[in-house]
Parts: sequence; structure tokens; C-alpha cells
Amino acid sequence: EVQLVESGGGLVQAGGSLNLSCATSGFIFENLAIGWYRQAPGKEREGVSWFSSSDGSSSYIDSVKGRFTVSNDKAKNTVYLQMNILKPEDTAVYYCAVLLHYVGSANMFLESHDVDEYDYWGQGTQVTVTS
Repeated sequence: EVQLVESGGGLVQAGGSLNLSCATSGFIFENLAIGWYRQAPGKEREGVSWFSSSDGSSSYIDSVKGRFTVSNDKAKNTVYLQMNILKPEDTAVYYCAVLLHYVGSANMFLESHDVDEYDYWGQGTQVTVTS
């Protein structure tokens, strides 16, 4: 059974940090892409960051570049999203999603991405940043 389980969300003051985890199971952690998305109340789900296992690349949208960092622990089949200098506008439910059988750069997702293209999604974790 494929599972993606996010954790690490919480309540933090502006300027603070959180480290989200996306623990995966049920598939081989090779040739895949992990996308981190977020959805704020009343807004569409927004792609934030991507990781590609084939070349180890990562990519970020402009609003989080320099503040968020994606990393992975292949031994644990887990991808992390380290979020620093958090702002109130980062408040949202954060999701990870996996696109299996992907070989390519994470930068490709900055050009085009579709929430419907992913094979599996996690349940989400709430991040709330207070001012």
C-alpha cells in the first residue's frame, strides 16, 4: 500500500522555522519527483517546491526561494521541507505528492505542473504563522 505521511506542521511566529517531513512507503524511492504544495483557505492549491530523485535537483517558487529547502533521506524514504523565516502568508495546509517514474530535473515543474499528474498525495499538515 502506498502511503505519504506529512508531519512537522504547527503554530509558529513570523520569522520562525518548521521542518516538514513526507514519509513515503509502498514504492521504490527511485526515479520519482516529490512536490510540496500548499493550500490556504479559499485559495487554490499552490505548488511550492519540487524534488527529483533522478538527479537530486530541487526547485522553488520565487516567494519561498532562499527561505525553504528540500532535502531527502533515501534510507528513510523521506523528503523534508525546511522552512525558515516564515511569514504569515505561508499559512496553509501543506501537502506532499509523488510522481512515479519521473526522470528529469525538478526545474521542469517551475515551467509546468498539474495537481492531477501526481500518483499519490499525503493527507496534509497545517502550518500557521502568526504575526
